[in-house]
Amino acid sequence: MKVIHLHTNEKRLIKKALNKNRAAQQTIYERYAPKMLSVCRMYIKDTHFAEDVMLKAFLKVFTHLKTFKNEGSFEGWIRKIMVREAISFLRSHKKFQFSEDVEYSKSVLLADSFQPDSEIDYIQTEIDKLPEGYKIVFVMYVVEGYKHKEIAELLNITEGTSKSQLAKARKLLQDRLRNHVKEGNADE
Repeated sequence: MKVIHLHTNEKRLIKKALNKNRAAQQTIYERYAPKMLSVCRMYIKDTHFAEDVMLKAFLKVFTHLKTFKNEGSFEGWIRKIMVREAISFLRSHKKFQFSEDVEYSKSVLLADSFQPDSEIDYIQTEIDKLPEGYKIVFVMYVVEGYKHKEIAELLNITEGTSKSQLAKARKLLQDRLRNHVKEGNADE
């Protein structure tokens, strides 16, 4: 069995990419592009636009590679660039709005009866149907793990607005998912 030292190889790969080695850059792109397209796709419904955003973000990755300090994960660093680029795209296309309603309640997203593997496409479709402001905050908080303070800073909104958007997104998704479960149980 051959042992591959991924961390060491990644550092070497980054160093080569820093020296404008196109093969190293291509390897980085091929290694991370599928995951990063998924990240962009979570924010941007249209796959073609999501691909464009991902490509633009990878250009930034390679342009700013010298700023990566090998602190934390390289994938996490790339992911942050993808998220910021997706938000920038949405902002430039005026694709999201936020209501300033500060009502916030903590709630559970999914009913226990959901099977993640069989329902993932439906859930993604329902997330895509959310108003853009709800969707962005939902994805940043639930999927990406950002805190409300970070979301507020990135989106130029208040923490209360972030919390409110999340609560509204969760409520809307819960309602839709409950109806989906009821409809599924009615078919049986």
